Amino acid sequence: MRHMTTDTSPRRATNISLPEDVYKDAKELGINFSQTCERAIRQAVQAEKDRQWAIKFADFIQAYNDMVERDGLPLAQYRTF
Repeated sequence: MRHMTTDTSPRRATNISLPEDVYKDAKELGINFSQTCERAIRQAVQAEKDRQWAIKFADFIQAYNDMVERDGLPLAQYRTF
């Protein structure tokens, strides 16, 4: 997954609350909390952006699909497969 943060990006300290068993297991396994949280939050942010994009462009996508259903694929005559 591609993201914009670089090693020189400013960081912001934050606190999280975890169930004791999750904290204990992660600590025993040597899981890096910051990296794991950052990765999970990035995935959640991207999923939400994707969801919002799909909602924003749903009418366009439906109109395009209707056009393809009605008229076929644009430039289909140039397909080589």
